[in-house]
Parts: sequence; structure tokens; C-alpha cells
Amino acid sequence: MIRSFVHRLATTLLGATVFATPIFAQKPTVARLTPYLGYIQFGHFMDGPIGSRISNQGTAIFGAELGLDLLPNVSLVGNVGYADSNIEVGLPIIGGFSIADSKVLLYDGALQLRLPMTSSVGSGITPFVQAGAGAMRYDVTAGSFNTKSTNFAANVGGGVDLQLSRNLGVRLMAKDYIGRFDMKEATGLNFSQKRTHNWALTAGISLGF
Repeated sequence: MIRSFVHRLATTLLGATVFATPIFAQKPTVARLTPYLGYIQFGHFMDGPIGSRISNQGTAIFGAELGLDLLPNVSLVGNVGYADSNIEVGLPIIGGFSIADSKVLLYDGALQLRLPMTSSVGSGITPFVQAGAGAMRYDVTAGSFNTKSTNFAANVGGGVDLQLSRNLGVRLMAKDYIGRFDMKEATGLNFSQKRTHNWALTAGISLGF
């Protein structure tokens, strides 16, 4: 009976080894490039009297993210995004109207943690979270007037990777860029500004190398 059990166990382990060999023999990915497209909703730069406000209008955002694996579930991520928006003054009842064109460049680095849930062939769902820091650069134009302002921004985000294969996937992410628009640098006027939360919802194609 013992001999029969040992024989069955050895056969099972041998079969598992033969099945797993081609899987682990594949070269793992160490970097992922993710071009993306989405929508960003900007927070209010300033809140004025009787419910008035100044903010960037929500608009499309596109960019690319590069992730480098430090450990199996830990990556260093670099991101560059771009959005072409308008600065809007919002008034109660009347609504909002644009006063200037505002192009926004976002660049940052973050640490990413993953919770792998992949199958043996590299497909599946992988939730992740990110946290880091960078900057938001505003290029504001109103008629012949042009000014630029670069502001520190922390960021936190999370989402899921839908792995179609070991080297191809779809990334869905929500990310909050947290910072202030430096009104003094942009206009020379020392207005008090509030910290803003700027939410980007994006989808992209993830390419592994």
C-alpha cells in the first residue's frame, strides 16, 4: 500500500514538473510600456464669493507610462501625460465661461504594488496601486498674453491589468494628481489658492518586454 502511494505521488510530481517546465522556461517581462487615453477632471484653483470658482475644464488626456520591475510584485513607474483644456470661471445660475487656453503637461514617478492573480499562461486580472510625486506644468494663453507655471503634485492611483498574454494586456486606471496652481508665478498676483484634486480615468494597451 505504501509502495503504491509513493508510486502515485512520484507520478503526480513528475507530471506537474513536465507541465510547469515550459511555463517557467519563458523569459519573464521586466518592463511594460502603456500608451493610454482617457479623461481628466480638474479641481478648482480658487473659490470666490457667492459660489464663484476658477478651474480648468475637464478634457481628454493622453500619454504613456513605463514600468520597470524591481521585484516580482513591485515596480518603479514613470508617467507623462498631456491635456489641452481651458481655464473657466464658474458662476451660480449663469454657469461657466472660458477666459484662457490652458495646456497641461503632467510628469511623475511612482512606486507600484501588484496583487498577481494570473494564470499559468500569463493571462488573468492583476489589481495594483501606485503612489508617487511629480509636477503639473501649465501653459496659459489669453489673446497675446502667455504665461507658464510649474507646480509640485503628489499622486495616488489604482486599477487593474487585464493580461491577455504574458506580453500583452489592457490597463484600466484611476489616478489623482494632488497639487496647487501657483497663481503668483503665473500672474504675479499673490492670490490664495487651494489644493486641488485632479482625477484622471484612463485605459491603455500594456506591452511587456
